[in-house]
Amino acid sequence: MLDRIVTATRDRVADLRLRRAAVMERAELASDPPSFEEALSGPGLKVIAEVKRRSPSRGELAPSLDPARQAAAYARGGAAALSVLTEPQFFAAHSDDLGTARDASGLAVLRKDFVVESIQVWESRAIGASAVLLIAAVLTPKELGVLLSDAARAGLAALVEVHDREEARIALDAGARIIGVNNRNLSSFEVNLETAELVASELVGAHLTVAESGIWTREDARRMATAGYSAILVGEALVKSADPAALIAELLS
Repeated sequence: MLDRIVTATRDRVADLRLRRAAVMERAELASDPPSFEEALSGPGLKVIAEVKRRSPSRGELAPSLDPARQAAAYARGGAAALSVLTEPQFFAAHSDDLGTARDASGLAVLRKDFVVESIQVWESRAIGASAVLLIAAVLTPKELGVLLSDAARAGLAALVEVHDREEARIALDAGARIIGVNNRNLSSFEVNLETAELVASELVGAHLTVAESGIWTREDARRMATAGYSAILVGEALVKSADPAALIAELLS
């Protein structure tokens, strides 16, 4: 599945390259976004609340989701930042979802997509993102380093997602300041919170750390805080909740 998603992404990027001049102009004219890094800094566990309608592993989650309404609820609940899916084919998302959610919440936004080329970094700046997701599993160490440099030039933070200790070491060697550990195995799609707990010891050099996937309850959040994570990224539990603001407040408690 991951290979299929990356292949589809590269097809999208081929079209994006043809519009490079327009993308770069829009990026240069874009106002400075809120700082993603500052949003996650300071004492206490932070919540990055995700806006998504579906996922390849779980199918339809919230097909009628309104990004503005969802993001506003997240802000009321105390979320520190947003994560917004923009991948269209497998996640039923659109790049416009990001700006809509940002404007409704006023929060810093992580663009959740499969970034494989520099032009996507600049597109992220153009659509109002504060940060981009870089997935170590789909990038070579050299590609990761180049994209981290591109993000810095674009004035964006980068959350480098890893799944094991080896990827964590690669992320640190590449200069990643924010590292997220995904509890979901991208091959089997199984979720295990022990993944983040086991990888935590490798993240000593990171400025901020994020535990991703499989977080549903206050006890789950407590486990990730105890393991030393700065923030948790919560998606499915929130988009399926009847009261996402209350759930965020519960996780933060």
